[in-house]
Amino acid sequence: MTAPKLISGLAELSDRYDVLLSDVWGVIHNGRESFPAACAALVKWRAERGPVILISNAPRPSSAVHDQLDQLGVPREAWSAFVSSGDATRLMLGARAPGPAWAIGPDRDAPLYEGLDLTFAGPDEAAFISCTGPYDDEVEGPDDYEERFKATIARGLPMICANPDIVVQRGDRLIYCGGALAQRYAELGGEVIMAGKPFAPIYGLCLAEAEVILGRSVDHARVLCIGDAVATDAKGANDQGLDVLFIASGIHGAETIGPDGLDAQAVGSLLAKDGARASYAIADLAW
Repeated sequence: MTAPKLISGLAELSDRYDVLLSDVWGVIHNGRESFPAACAALVKWRAERGPVILISNAPRPSSAVHDQLDQLGVPREAWSAFVSSGDATRLMLGARAPGPAWAIGPDRDAPLYEGLDLTFAGPDEAAFISCTGPYDDEVEGPDDYEERFKATIARGLPMICANPDIVVQRGDRLIYCGGALAQRYAELGGEVIMAGKPFAPIYGLCLAEAEVILGRSVDHARVLCIGDAVATDAKGANDQGLDVLFIASGIHGAETIGPDGLDAQAVGSLLAKDGARASYAIADLAW
């Protein structure tokens, strides 16, 4: 196991990278409020160094998330482009139109389906499942869906999951995301298809955005991915050959930050359990 190098801020890496691919939830906000120091760091990077591409497992088209960032106080100057798991997933859903799909998820995720000509049905009539998360993520989890999943697996229905995250931080709580339901579906023997982090399609979209902004090809050795989740942010970047700055205070904060602050060895052990690695670690994103 190699522990990541602890850094105090992005300034230490300003001559090493040209492009940032930054996670959103857990890095620049917690679902209830933005993190001023993190936002200021991205504003400064974008102004002085290069593009900041937000890469999120939000299960909606990225354009549908812009207002949420505004409401949370994330300045538009902090990012150059936004790519979501919803963007990548829409390509898969469109290829299966008209369905019908059994759509699992809250009403706020309805923009995922706009303009796709999909029809919808319950689990007994659907041709496949589209999952953005629990219907009510305040109270539901994978256990609430197990019996219905057993029935759809018996019918051979694949699940397209628009949000591979297992949990996300909302204020001081962790809530289940679509990835938790997809994980249970796979454990029960079902087929799961995903395009968001840690899978390749979303990274391809992000790098394409960076190339448009820069007006040239991107050297992958000069792209830094920032995130707080081992299974999605770190593993996804590792699989694409991209360096990682691990944000320890996110969903793994209880495991990596102790009374004496950030523990590099604890971060290294956490990453190693999932076969992941990070070049750098910091408690909270800052300049």
